[in-house]
Amino acid sequence: MSETKFKDPLHGKTLEMILKDLVFYYGWEHLGVKINIRCFNNNPSIKSSLAFLRKTPWARKKVEELYVYLIETNKLN
Repeated sequence: MSETKFKDPLHGKTLEMILKDLVFYYGWEHLGVKINIRCFNNNPSIKSSLAFLRKTPWARKKVEELYVYLIETNKLN
C-alpha cells in the first residue's frame, strides 16, 4: 500500500515571510482590497500588521488562505 503525503504549503514559512510575499505581489493598496482589514488600509507596515495578525486568528487565516491560493495557482514560487 502506498502512502500519500500531502505537502503543507505553509510549512517552514513564517507569518512575516508570508506577509512580505503578499505585499510584494499585491502591494498594500490591493492587499487591503483583497483582505479588508484596517492594518492593511490605514498607514500599513509590516510590524503593525504582524502584531494584529498574531492576535487575530480570523485575519491570520484569511492571509494564509490567500497565500495558499497564490501558491496553488502558481502565482508565487
